[in-house]
Amino acid sequence: MLQVRQAIIVEGKYDKIKLASIVQAVILQTNGFQIYKNPELLELIRYYAKTTGILIVTDSDRAGFQIRNYIRGAVPEGDIRHIYIPDIFGKEKRKAKPSAEGKLGVEGIDSGILREAFRKAGVFTEEKPSGEQITKTDLYLAGFNGRPDSAERRRAFQRMLQLPEMLSSSGLLEILNSRMTKEEFKEITEQFYQQEQKGIL
Repeated sequence: MLQVRQAIIVEGKYDKIKLASIVQAVILQTNGFQIYKNPELLELIRYYAKTTGILIVTDSDRAGFQIRNYIRGAVPEGDIRHIYIPDIFGKEKRKAKPSAEGKLGVEGIDSGILREAFRKAGVFTEEKPSGEQITKTDLYLAGFNGRPDSAERRRAFQRMLQLPEMLSSSGLLEILNSRMTKEEFKEITEQFYQQEQKGIL
């Protein structure tokens, strides 16, 4: 069982059950969009953000990103980190059919993949890469921002890193700076270019 200091925010009870099987932490569920009508829960989330910090772990679909963005705007202070699960298509065992977007939610993701998502976010080591930060200019120079084909290339790059395709350039930047140095970013973009030229992506 992995121990996590921060409180974890998830969407539903099955997400909570899944994470509780791999991490020991306070886990709060938004019950989907019910968080919009639950000021008590929002106050609790704000409390944890200012004390232990919070980790937001929502599905990679539109609803998950909407909830994630709502919490980001409603919790102005504290340590807020985002754990992103990759886009994996399939159906949860308890459901009769896949979700509208066909992606697995937190509850359907393999435990090993979830652990890796936490590890990549630096949650267990509490270490962030030191050195020069990656900037929007770096994304532009890499072709992931500000050009006609940038959105498509950025999505391909995010797929290579096993990140959800719906990330904005700002969201991508936040994740990159939590995971790697500027030099490592340059190395990874070079790998991306090589795969792109070979038509692998």
